[in-house]
Amino acid sequence: MSGREAAAYSHPVSTVAIEIRPAHADDAASIAGVHDSAWRNAYRGLIPGRELERMIERRGPSWWSGAIRRGSRVSLLIFAGETVGYASSGRNRASSLAVGGEVYELYLKPEYQGLGLGRRLFSAARSELAARGLSGAAAWSLAGNDPACGFYARLGGKLAARGVEHFGDITLEKFAYVWR
Repeated sequence: MSGREAAAYSHPVSTVAIEIRPAHADDAASIAGVHDSAWRNAYRGLIPGRELERMIERRGPSWWSGAIRRGSRVSLLIFAGETVGYASSGRNRASSLAVGGEVYELYLKPEYQGLGLGRRLFSAARSELAARGLSGAAAWSLAGNDPACGFYARLGGKLAARGVEHFGDITLEKFAYVWR
């Protein structure tokens, strides 16, 4: 091995690819897997156990497949060939927020959080909204979900509204963050 070859060998180049692409109906099982692990991690102890289990079970592969077939916009984050995150987005559903778009959901498997992948996925969702002519964006988070609230604040989201979400017999506060 020559000196140049040895130098190249001692500084390996990563071949790990990160891809963000639109989801297809045949991606439903992988999205459901991300949803399951991310929701258990984010909401265990926040949403009552029985309600959380029902919500996760309801969002299985057939639910995701149907949502995609009906036109829901879901983007996948694929890391080294594995689906590790997803985001769904579309028109803002809260007329009180003066923005056109909304990131409805953005989740990563817990072991991939804190690596900058969520930031990339959020940026892709914002680009998707802009490409559809939807200016600005909103995202909602349960107030007790400190990691999500911190994530949106670090991305420059401004707290713009408060609301509530009902889970069985419990009512939890939620926050809306906006980007103009």
